[in-house]
Amino acid sequence: MTQRESAHYWQSPKLPGVDLLRARYIRKIFARHTHETYVIAAITEGVEAFHHGGSVHQVGPGGLALINPDTMHTGHAGAPEGWSYEVLYPDASLVARIAAETTTLRGTPGFTAPTAHDPVSARHVQAIHRALEEGNALAADTLMHAVVARLLRLHGGPLPERSVRTAGARYALQARAVLEERMADPPSLESLATELGTSPFALLRAFRQLYGMPPHAWLTDARVHRARALLDAGLPPAETATAVGFTDQAHLTRHFGRIIGVPPGAYRRGRARTYKNAWPPAS
Repeated sequence: MTQRESAHYWQSPKLPGVDLLRARYIRKIFARHTHETYVIAAITEGVEAFHHGGSVHQVGPGGLALINPDTMHTGHAGAPEGWSYEVLYPDASLVARIAAETTTLRGTPGFTAPTAHDPVSARHVQAIHRALEEGNALAADTLMHAVVARLLRLHGGPLPERSVRTAGARYALQARAVLEERMADPPSLESLATELGTSPFALLRAFRQLYGMPPHAWLTDARVHRARALLDAGLPPAETATAVGFTDQAHLTRHFGRIIGVPPGAYRRGRARTYKNAWPPAS
């Protein structure tokens, strides 16, 4: 029997500040992207592989992929059968509160390595999913605090501040601000470099060094993040696509799926209602 890819991205009102994903992927390839949240992904079957920090990492059952906010990474199968996982996306404010209550970390808390073999924490992640499916808010919230505290204690530390001292870094920051402001009609690389008073190659190099990807890839990622916010606000996918600078809804759908893991319509449905004991295919 041929196995199908399936994914369900959702949010429960019983655990605010956390998005969830349960998925089975076989041929799925995530483009270079970032998350505004933390990523805590418990692999349940197969092997996931992903680029992070200049290396390719692999993680299997009993292991976790741990990604900090605004950190470039990818995702693809590390074995022919693909991988299944259950993922938590806690927002930064929630992780900061738990860190302040349970650790002595100073500064911005984060994960010091992108993978960890930690079956206990992996089971906690899965238990949070089960608790929310059953409507057990107390158990889900308790487990969420426990797993974040445990992961920060065992695999965490303060995140280094991103340096902006060099002229190149300042150009990259200015370029990002321009692209955010003119997302729907961005300038070309040459026009952007001229506007900032530098050369295209110097700007490209500086942008890669600061953000881990070239400006055009960063812009696609930023468009998807803004599209999520517009979809959350109730804007239809077709209007959302135009608002963030994609040519049409199909263009939005293609990039949204390569970064979020599900199409915009499935994302809207998962964010608009509580989990109803179903795991529909990613279509």
